[in-house]
Formats: sequence, structure tokens, C-alpha cells
Amino acid sequence: MESHEAARVRLPQLRLDELLEELQARLDAARGTRDRVHSLLEAVLSVGRELDLEQALRSIVEAAAVLVDAEYGALGVIGPDGRRLSAFHTVGVTEEEIARIGPFPEGHGILGELIRHPEPLRLTKLSEHPASYGFPPNHPPMNTFLGVPIRVRDQVFGNLYLTEKRGGGQFDEEDVSVTSTLAVAAGVAIDNARLYEESRLRERWLRASAEISHSLMSGSASAEALGLIAEQAREITGSALAAVATPMADTDSLTVEIAVGMDADAHRGLVLAMDRTLMGLAFAEGAAVTSMDVTQDERVTPEPPRFGGLGPAVAIPIGTGGTGVRGVVLLAREAGQPPFTAKETEPLQVFAAQAAIAMELAERRRDAEEIAVLKDRDRIARDLHDLAIQRLFATGMTLQSAGRFIEHSEASERVLRAVDDLDETIKIIRSTIFGLRTREGGAGAGLRARAVQVAGEAAPALGFAPSVRMEGLIDTDVPKEIADHAVAVLSEALTNIARHARADRTEIVLVTDGRELVLTVRDNGVGIPADGRRSGLRNMAERAAELGGRLEWTCRGGPEGSRGPQGGGTTLVWRVPVTRP
Repeated sequence: MESHEAARVRLPQLRLDELLEELQARLDAARGTRDRVHSLLEAVLSVGRELDLEQALRSIVEAAAVLVDAEYGALGVIGPDGRRLSAFHTVGVTEEEIARIGPFPEGHGILGELIRHPEPLRLTKLSEHPASYGFPPNHPPMNTFLGVPIRVRDQVFGNLYLTEKRGGGQFDEEDVSVTSTLAVAAGVAIDNARLYEESRLRERWLRASAEISHSLMSGSASAEALGLIAEQAREITGSALAAVATPMADTDSLTVEIAVGMDADAHRGLVLAMDRTLMGLAFAEGAAVTSMDVTQDERVTPEPPRFGGLGPAVAIPIGTGGTGVRGVVLLAREAGQPPFTAKETEPLQVFAAQAAIAMELAERRRDAEEIAVLKDRDRIARDLHDLAIQRLFATGMTLQSAGRFIEHSEASERVLRAVDDLDETIKIIRSTIFGLRTREGGAGAGLRARAVQVAGEAAPALGFAPSVRMEGLIDTDVPKEIADHAVAVLSEALTNIARHARADRTEIVLVTDGRELVLTVRDNGVGIPADGRRSGLRNMAERAAELGGRLEWTCRGGPEGSRGPQGGGTTLVWRVPVTRP
């Protein structure tokens, strides 16, 4: 009887313990849910505070890894083609490990599965999925997997990838739920960061346009404006190189006037064809021309080599069909950087068009000022002719007549000398009048165009188009006499190459620093044979000596002026001073 009563006492006690345990479990679950919701809210607020896009992406993947207790996390940004990843942000992997693994993934295997089918994907073991692509060497082992797409305005921006839940557990439906919720908040944060970035970018373009307009309207030369265009465009687009080319008068060629950034010296003065080069096509078509890789693009001339280490590029015309294209700006990023997108090229085109308008207005203003100066000169010349010369002439006639009445011989001679001085003064004034009414071009005008023309005329005989590069104020600093000699020497050098060198590459470099003109003609032909004629070289040397300069020639493999081994190519350097001592 007593044992029966004791059993009745123990049974309620057991049921009470079970109820307490169940209550505790539910309290723990509720507390866990509360903590997770709190963590989710903190994560949403954290990613929402970021306005820098790169930092926002990193915050998103970091928050996702913490929420589901994943050891590794990544956020892959889908590229413009919609099939590959253009960027990959990771957590849980050190920089040293990333370097050992190699390049970031492009979107094969499981990563590509989420790109093709943007729906949450949860796996117990990665390697068992049919789309599994395997891991590269030195990649840390990964088994459990959770992937969730991130949408921005109904478009898939990228995917969250989470692997290796800590403690050896599996990702569950609750993990999928909280990660999907975070992905929605991430989409809003990314959209906000994008809008903020675009507004800042527009502000920078507007400031750049205002700076160029102010510079031009303040009287700066067009060359300074082109330099500003190159600098501003390179900085704003994050490019490693910026070059500006303008058309050459009376030719179908462009010359690179401005170059800043990586290997800029190799670009300055380069002459480019209008119909088959990247910058030439942008100029001819009046539209942007892009290249995914300038080192492999057939529209980029191989000589001289100048794009090492660069990759994506874009050529933008400066101006439109309405105002006329005034030049082309080329921008190139380092290899491995993202290509130029339409969103980047559109504001760049607007910037270039506004710069062209500012240049047009500045030129109109300078033309108006020049017309005003010319009118003032005409007035001065007219006054000198109608007033000063006539009065001087009348005074001379009076003195000449009066001289006949002067009996003192010395006084008579002085009067006659005064008359002669008046005649000389009249001649000087007439010469001044002529100078005021005449607009002369600068000394050496047209050397650039003439050099390009000679190179173009030699192309059929050579069997290829020689590369041409020019530096300095060729048309300003070089007098016409020296320019004539330089053109003759260039023509002689190219003729000799066509006749004897059997070359397939020729480079022409014309440089002046205001003190000296240096013409270099380099080929990769058979060199100058030991028993070859020297009449052409003698003519070039005589022209240089006549101008106070010299000719140097080198066959590769031999000293200057020697008869080097055949097959090494020849370099001719013709240098003369452009200013008389």
C-alpha cells in the first residue's frame, strides 16, 4: 500500500520535470529566435549604413557569414554578360591563401548553377551536386553550402555563397530564411550605394567640365585644355593611361599630342592612321570605340610597343557631329581591371562633347579678339600711310628744295643727309605697314604633315606603313630651310630602306626641344652591306654639315658608323640645330 502511494507521488514529479524541460527548450528556442532576429536587424542596419559600394559588398558578406555561423563566405558580382562573375569578395580566407589559390572564380560549377538558376540552394556536400566543378589546388576543403541570389530592382546583381557551418552542422531552412532576408536588405543597400556613387560621379564630371571651360575662357591654350581633359578623364575613370590625339592638317592621320600615365612617353608624338586604328575609328565615326584588351586588339598598331601591362580601353571623340570632332581621348586600365561599361562611357562622352563646345567658344572668342586686333592694325596702318608718310614726304620735299638755296656746303650736305634719312624712315614705315597687314605662318609650318605625307608615299614601295612619332613644337620651332632638308633626308632614308633593306618594320621619330631637331629612322632589315654604295648617306651627311649638324648611323651589333653584321637592321640619326649660334 505504501509503495503504491510512493509511485503515485513520483509519477506527477516526472511529468512536471518533462514539462519544465520542454518549457526550457521552448524558452531557449524563443531566446535563440529573438537573438537571431536581433542579429538580423543589426546586420540589415549595418549594410544599410554603407554608401561606398565596395565597402557595402564586404559588409554584406561579413554579416551573412556571422548570421549563419559559416566559416567561409563570398559575394560574387555578375558581369555585364550575365554569365560570368566580374568581382568576388571573400571572408574567412587570408590574402596569402588567396594568392596561393590563384585567380578568382569566373562562375563555373556550383557558382555558375546559381547564376543560371537564381534561387536559394542548400547542399549537404558540395562535391555530390551534378554541377560541381571541383576546387583549384591549395583551396581549403568545403562541404556544406548555402547560396542565395541578391536582386537589385528585379535584376540579379550577384550571389551570396556560404560554406562550412561551424561545429560540423548543416545549414537549415532557418539559415536560408535569414540569409534571404539579408539578401533583400543587401539589394536595397547596393542600390543606394550605386545611386550615391553615380551622383558623386556626375558631380566630378561637372566639376571637370567647369574647370576646362574656366581654363579656356581665361585664355589658356588648347594644348592646356587637352591636357586637362586627359588628366581629369584618367582620374575619374580610374585609368592607368590617358592620351589625346588631334587631326593633322592636309592628312588622313592623327597625332598624339598629350599622354599622361603609364608609358606616356611612348605615345607622345605618335602618328596614327584614321581608318584602321582604335583612336582613328573613334574620330572617323564620331562614336565611342571600346577594346577588351589593347594588347590583343588588331586595331592597335604593334609598333612602337606601348601598352604593356594594360588591358581594357575606350576611345572617345572630343566633340559631336554638330560641333565637329576635334580629337580623340583614349583611356586604358591596367590588365585585369573591369572593362569600360556603357554607364561609364555615356558621361565620358558628354564630358568630351562639353569640352569640345568650350574649345569652340574659346576659339570664337580668340577669333573675335584677333579680328579686333587686325582692325586696329588696319587703322594704324591707314593712319601711318595717310598722315605720317605724307607729312614726312612733304617735309623731305621742302628740305630738298630749300637745300638749293643754302650756300654753305656743309649745311647743304647736312640737309641732304636729313632728306635721305627721311626717305629711309618712309621705307621703314612702309615695311611696318606691310607687316601690320600681313599674317604670316610660323617658321617651318607644315613639317608634321610633310613628314607624314612622305611616310605615306613610301608605304607602297616598302610594302608596309612605317610608324611615325613626333615630339615637340615641330611646326613652330623648325625654320622652313631646315624643314626642307629634314623632309629630303627622310625621303632618301625611306627610299634606301625600300630598295636595299628587305625590312618589314620601320620606325620614324622626329623630335625637337627648341634647340635641336633630331630625325631617327630605324629598320629591322639586313643592314648596310660592306660593299654597298654610300651616296645616299653622303648626301644626308652633307645636308647635316651644311646646317651645322651631323649624321650618325648604326648597324645593330657594330659601333656607330661601322659596317655591322647583316640582318641586324640599321638606325640613322640625323641631327641639326634649329637656332643659329
